[in-house]
Amino acid sequence: MRAVVLDGKGSIEITELPDPVAGLTDVVIAPEAVGICGTDIHLASGDYPTGTFPVVPGHEFAGTITAIGSDVTEFAVGDRVCVDPNVNCGHCVECLAGATNLCLNLVPIGVTSNGACAELVKVPAKVVYHLPEGLDWATGALIEPLACVLHAFGRVAPVTGQRVLIYGAGSIGLLALAYAKANGASSVAIVEPSAVRRQAALEFGADVVDEPGARTTVKDIDLVVEASGHPSAPADALTRLANRGTLLQMGVVSPTAHIDLYPYDLFDREISIIGSQSLATSYPNAVAEITNLPNLAERTVTHTFALADYAEALEAAKSETARKVHILPQQ
Repeated sequence: MRAVVLDGKGSIEITELPDPVAGLTDVVIAPEAVGICGTDIHLASGDYPTGTFPVVPGHEFAGTITAIGSDVTEFAVGDRVCVDPNVNCGHCVECLAGATNLCLNLVPIGVTSNGACAELVKVPAKVVYHLPEGLDWATGALIEPLACVLHAFGRVAPVTGQRVLIYGAGSIGLLALAYAKANGASSVAIVEPSAVRRQAALEFGADVVDEPGARTTVKDIDLVVEASGHPSAPADALTRLANRGTLLQMGVVSPTAHIDLYPYDLFDREISIIGSQSLATSYPNAVAEITNLPNLAERTVTHTFALADYAEALEAAKSETARKVHILPQQ
């Protein structure tokens, strides 16, 4: 099979690898659409600390089952499926506490095991889900990032009636915007430096869009979703929170970055700071929820590339014009 292989040193190779063979509890899938996200960009450049190389990238995907292991009973060849890429052990202290995203033995597909930027990928059947009837491939590949958003919103109070402010209008920020609007937020504002992405936020239904530093109001927001990964954003967010407001940190900030924090402010105004990493147990909820977000792929996926053009796709994913870039491995 053809596959993209990253060496962890910045090299991107399109090469031939042996076709994967399903183990007893595995399925083999022919991916039809695979999303590119920031993780893939870091993997390709060699600065993703938990990557195992060489590796085939690709963790946001949907496709068709081509083979099943002898112990697999819930799927059949030809089934249209999507995949939770986080293979947890199920028995460590974090898994037993329900924090499967923090599993001590986590094997993330496309990061430490071969992913879906290939003509075929083998995955454990336990992380595979049937696509909802009639759902297109592009929307199926958006289930994983939507699951990250659902996990994040599940960490805070219901968004209904809340005044929401989102930093960053990349794919995660836009999905968070779509979810907040669909679930009854009283208002959703966006802070985004790119004019192109501010326009995207308006198309997704944002009530207000601003450049960084342009907002003049403070202490008027119930929930801030930080999805930019820029350290100035959480620092600014803390000044925007109303009494008992919450800062929800989704963006991946450099581990060496830091901000000023005044503990008295936490005490006096009873504000909360909550982190959200990956998707935990939210993938099946995202499979169901994605049908409630109409035309999501049409609004989100701006670029598609063949497998052979993976390097070009990565460059597109870095641009401000890209909302979500997809690889089509069967092309």
